[in-house]
Amino acid sequence: MSGVFGVVSKGNCAETLFYGTDYHSHLGTEYGGLAVLGDAGFTRQIHSLNQSQFKSKFYDDYERIKGNKGIGVISDYEEQPIYLNSKFGAFCIVTGGFIDNAEKLTAKLLDMGASFSEMSKGGVNTSELIAKLINRGSDLVDGIEGMFKVIEGSCSLLLLHSDGIYAARDRFGYTPLIVGRRSDAWAVTSETTAFANNEFEVVKHIEPGEVVLLSEAGIVQRRPGGANGSQICAFLWIYTGFPASNYEGINVEIVRERCGRHLAKRDRDIRVDMVCGIPDSGFAHGLGYAMESGKPFRRPLVKYTPGYGRSYTPPSQRTRDLIAKMKLIPIKEVIEGNSIVVCEDSIVRGTQLKNFAIKKLWDCGVKEVHMRPACPPLMFPCKFNLSTRSIHELAARKAIRSIEGDDIENVREYTDANCEKYRKMVEWIAKDLGVSTLRYQTLDDMVGAIGFPREKLCLYCWTGECPKSACPQPAAEIVDVEKPAARKPVEAKVTV
Repeated sequence: MSGVFGVVSKGNCAETLFYGTDYHSHLGTEYGGLAVLGDAGFTRQIHSLNQSQFKSKFYDDYERIKGNKGIGVISDYEEQPIYLNSKFGAFCIVTGGFIDNAEKLTAKLLDMGASFSEMSKGGVNTSELIAKLINRGSDLVDGIEGMFKVIEGSCSLLLLHSDGIYAARDRFGYTPLIVGRRSDAWAVTSETTAFANNEFEVVKHIEPGEVVLLSEAGIVQRRPGGANGSQICAFLWIYTGFPASNYEGINVEIVRERCGRHLAKRDRDIRVDMVCGIPDSGFAHGLGYAMESGKPFRRPLVKYTPGYGRSYTPPSQRTRDLIAKMKLIPIKEVIEGNSIVVCEDSIVRGTQLKNFAIKKLWDCGVKEVHMRPACPPLMFPCKFNLSTRSIHELAARKAIRSIEGDDIENVREYTDANCEKYRKMVEWIAKDLGVSTLRYQTLDDMVGAIGFPREKLCLYCWTGECPKSACPQPAAEIVDVEKPAARKPVEAKVTV
């Protein structure tokens, strides 16, 4: 997923924008982008982050850009921000999410005479597509509302305009947006991690489908939210989010510690010498396990932090494998002769864990490896963010295919930890990984560790089901008219 940050300040916002955006670097590895609006108009800069960090690429840019409002993005796939000179005036836009029907929407707009200039990896840039859909509205808010109705998937966005920054959270709330305030500025972010060192205090978690406008005067609600319920991604707490971040007021680090405690409570029948976590996101899961079990937490595998980021986010399998191999360094003196519980956030494909973590432990003389993922087996590719796109890549699906002799559509028994087929699947994965034992977190324990109502969480990648209260309806069709029907204006609510 991509991470976005925006700020409106009384003075030049460039330094706050630079550091606020940088605090989203754990969410993407492809592109970074900044856009600022000042007296001289829009200034926009985009750099590839494929071989370098955000700070090194944008340091010179942030020192020269001037303006009191701006938006930034760390993108997992496409170049952003997009600039559009529209009938509402010029604006820049950054987005996060995944549009499942992007090709269909693009074809429809092309048939209506639209044109696209920002091509991305063989297709239309998603942020430009969103911008063109918004531009079909009678005003920016109406355009955002209309865009929500025709997309399948999810989209949260920041739109920089002369009015200020329009912040719109996905209508089902898959991805978060949070507003913060300090004495001289207002900000909006995907990750509250960006607030602490920039001296912002959280004042509002934007609701699903809500649109707010940030300006020098404060926050103006331009469209109420919450009508479709909430379906926030549970994986934010388990893996994706940064430990210092809070979503819906619930801290990531605390959730991961609780996940580890739940794993330990169900693990009374093994004897080990130590507990560890796969760096970095597995650390807190491991710490929770150690606190509950009373076993020492140690670091048999350490990450070479200065040079390598996450191995999950790059789109290329070759790049993912290279990062996984190079970033983890084993400490033989800690490993040799010991039985170790290894806590990890999840097992997605399983190839990196098998080839570049577990193998290193065995090569260094480990006695036993007891693998403990902090979530259940992943069964379905995410429909709402850019992550694993093929169902055949998932470790659990490989196991099912081997057991059944072919792909099967109904995997319900394999998602039930009490079923014999589930047990066989876990045994197959354990053997494939080469571990002494493998026990997954149960769905109930994971939901309990998060501490948010189950019906308000998106658990699709584990269950294949959306909560009934927030299950998306089929997208509406784009109407071939320039001006959609007028809607009843929403009374603005202002916070100053």
